[in-house]
Amino acid sequence: MVFHSLSKRSSVPGLRSGFVAGDPALIKPYLLYRTYHGCAMPVPTQLASIAAWNDDAHAAQNRALYREKYARVVPILAPVLDVAEPDGGFYLWPDVGRDDEVFTRELFAAQNLTILPGSYLARDTRSGNPGKQRVRISLVAPVDECVAAAQRIRAFLTQ
Repeated sequence: MVFHSLSKRSSVPGLRSGFVAGDPALIKPYLLYRTYHGCAMPVPTQLASIAAWNDDAHAAQNRALYREKYARVVPILAPVLDVAEPDGGFYLWPDVGRDDEVFTRELFAAQNLTILPGSYLARDTRSGNPGKQRVRISLVAPVDECVAAAQRIRAFLTQ
């Protein structure tokens, strides 16, 4: 199954417009689930969605903007964190080598910068929480703000 939405493609997370595609055997039970847990999309949202899905130019510009952010941010953070541009996405997920919640609190206290503990984004499994000791660094802000934030993270880690 593939889940796709305008949230990521067009940077409109509040619009809640997307689709699921895949093998009919997988889609059938999902449709039953969706029937009980979904809701109809309001007409204004449908109209905005149609415009966004029909415009590939803004999506290409959006992808180019994220490539620029990675090109500017990764070199700043790479000397102090194991970071690399992912194949897709707009987050960095470095292992900070210690408690991710404490790291997040200390970064905020020292640099007034908000990131998310990785353990908040995963569940405990038999082998532990896969997000433990990781943080999610979002690159959704404008390029200059992402660069400034990366510099503040690096300063925090080198002090």
